[in-house]
Amino acid sequence: MPTAKKPRPSIQDVARLAGVSLGTVSNVLNNPERVKADTVAKVAKAIDQLGFVRNDAARQLKAGRSKTLGLVVLDIANPFFSALARGAEDAAAEGNYSVILGNSSDDLSRESSYMSLFEEQRVGGIVISPVDGVTETVSSLRGRGTNVVVVDRHIDASIGCSISVDDIAGGRMAVEHLLAQGKTKIAFVGGPLDFQQVADRLAGATDAVKASGSKATIKHIKTKTLSVLAGREVGEAIAASPKSEWPDAIFAANDLLAVGVLQAFMFKAQVRVPQDIAVIGYDDIAFAEAAIVPLSSIRQPAALLGSTAVEMLVEEVESPSVHKHRQITFQPELVVRSSSQLGQG
Repeated sequence: MPTAKKPRPSIQDVARLAGVSLGTVSNVLNNPERVKADTVAKVAKAIDQLGFVRNDAARQLKAGRSKTLGLVVLDIANPFFSALARGAEDAAAEGNYSVILGNSSDDLSRESSYMSLFEEQRVGGIVISPVDGVTETVSSLRGRGTNVVVVDRHIDASIGCSISVDDIAGGRMAVEHLLAQGKTKIAFVGGPLDFQQVADRLAGATDAVKASGSKATIKHIKTKTLSVLAGREVGEAIAASPKSEWPDAIFAANDLLAVGVLQAFMFKAQVRVPQDIAVIGYDDIAFAEAAIVPLSSIRQPAALLGSTAVEMLVEEVESPSVHKHRQITFQPELVVRSSSQLGQG
């Protein structure tokens, strides 16, 4: 027969073993500076012997405030969101908060499940990079008392705080750079357009072509995902087409797509980058510079997005009477490397 599990030791067990009152154990756990050193040592020894673990969640709920925050991101496998999460965790740690991470995997139902779970766990607040429009979700959560900050997407100040990057400006910046290199047949690779970030980057790219007053054109090559594999499939399809139909530049909606395109060009098709086709991505993830051809990109301050979101959330949690909803928009930065301009590192 399986051995029955021992019940978890309680605070009463600690008090009994240490020979002190429940109040003394509570003071040792919460205000040790008020207790004599020898008494603290006795209680600590009892805790160690019993393997006692305090129910911190219950204590926080009793106090009316949780020191745990929820974070939901679109795709933790994407280095951009990994960097965003690190920034969020660093900022949370500075305020003595912890972060529980949820990965929606671009799935609306999974995102909804995480939001419900965090609400049930009574987290102090939630930072979310949403799959789709979140106006109704954020409004509902806030109406029930859960603070929410939206990251990597702009929302109206009447709903809550948001932190984002000007993706229209980023798209414009990428294509203006390609036009400056003399490129005239530009392909934008990315999708789906349900992702506001992708739609905004395409809008900025299209604006740049129109504003140039040149004969330049832009074509949208749609992808179902923003992954390396999707980029590789696009690169292989371009390389297999007649050379006369090739674009002379590709602006990929993110760096993962761009890396996939580079892999197809360099390993399978022997397309020269940037001589035959220039390539630029978006995000400037950590290994963009280490790609087989160092990848030009539009840099987003991912860690700063995460840390700023948490700082705004903590401010609202701890000082609700003085907190005012804000919409912060960071400007992207062009990073030029060899994939789009000869002679660059």
